[in-house]
Amino acid sequence: MSQTIDKIEDTITESSIWENISEFLNLHFDFSNDISVSIKDVIVVITVIFITTLLLKVVLKIITRNLPSENKGKFNVVYGYFSWLVYLIILLITLNSLGVNVTAVFAASAALMIGIGLALQTLFQDIISGIFILVDQTVHVGDIIELEGKIGRVEEIKLRTTRATTIDNKVLIIPNHLYLTNSLYNWTQNGISTRENVVVGVAYGSDVQLVKQLLLEAVKKQKEVLEFPEPTVLFTNFGDSALEFKISFTINDSFNARIPQSEIRFEIDRLFRAHNITIPFPQRDVHIFNKKE
Repeated sequence: MSQTIDKIEDTITESSIWENISEFLNLHFDFSNDISVSIKDVIVVITVIFITTLLLKVVLKIITRNLPSENKGKFNVVYGYFSWLVYLIILLITLNSLGVNVTAVFAASAALMIGIGLALQTLFQDIISGIFILVDQTVHVGDIIELEGKIGRVEEIKLRTTRATTIDNKVLIIPNHLYLTNSLYNWTQNGISTRENVVVGVAYGSDVQLVKQLLLEAVKKQKEVLEFPEPTVLFTNFGDSALEFKISFTINDSFNARIPQSEIRFEIDRLFRAHNITIPFPQRDVHIFNKKE
């Protein structure tokens, strides 16, 4: 009989403990007429934030696992701001699901975000584009790029801008959003060697085989030109005033291609003069008719 009484007392004690715990968890703190938060709500919010933190760390590790070490720091800064935005959204959604009236907060946040988004639209585009560049690895430091007719060697990739140096040693600051809205030519993504050309026209009646031989001779004398792949001469067209040729060759430093191109043109002019090959200028025949009155 005493054992039965003891069990009943234990059950009553456990029941009272759970009731006390339940009362404690349901204890509310009223901040206003519309916002009231219980201790249980706080525990749920802390748990959700903890899980969100773990998920954000996993996502960050997945995204940055292939990034160079110098780019991880840049990406982590932006990712930190993005994380705070995620925390804010998760917090508001969690509170709303727990019955807390956060409609006013949602409305104020939406209006604030729209205002900030309109004011900083271009800045956000640049930052997002910078993240894409860092993650996608389409452009690296040292690459030679061409964008909107401007050519430069990439010196530094930041989150908002890319800094490049032109052939004339001028600094070119490129907003990163231009990568998304324009065609980008990466001259060195497939390697540092590039195929370059020099175009020339000769007078009609010239010995085209001799022209081909002289063009190859002019190119092969340049130390910057690679032996393989071999230079080639193309007879491109019968022009209005000249027979048009293009000599193609490969060099290792495409950023300074204009220097060997210039030297090749000097040598072509010298060889053509020595072999009486004429480079014609545009000619037009003008016919004048006298109208009889």
